[in-house]
Amino acid sequence: MPDTVRKVHYFSTFVSNKPGQAFDVLATLVSAGVNLLACKGFPSGRRSRIDVVPDDTRKFSLAIRKAGLVFSEKKAGFLIRGQDRPGALADNLRQLAEHGINITAVDGLTAGEGRWGAILWVSSKDVARAGRVLRARASDG
Repeated sequence: MPDTVRKVHYFSTFVSNKPGQAFDVLATLVSAGVNLLACKGFPSGRRSRIDVVPDDTRKFSLAIRKAGLVFSEKKAGFLIRGQDRPGALADNLRQLAEHGINITAVDGLTAGEGRWGAILWVSSKDVARAGRVLRARASDG
């Protein structure tokens, strides 16, 4: 079975680097019924940065506006999912490299039961071309 690639949007916010801050943000999203495809948090100076990839960007935007949360403008990336195998991530990275597309960040992992997934970020100038190379299906908005 070939990998599936979906263009996604992600958003970032900064919180205090203290226990419970990420939970507060995620609890707000959960209570609004927002489903996340991915979430990543890491320290950034004296604060922490949280990146989220919502399944539905419209629902996410409404939820954060209602809750008064401040996130960055949307940026694009690619969610890749498929059957786990040696070289699964490398196969996709090779396609981009062969077309001269630089990857600015990548997060990959196994998902259990023989599955894997990754999120790739490329510069905004390369999003459309990377989407064509990876044969990505469109995002929800």
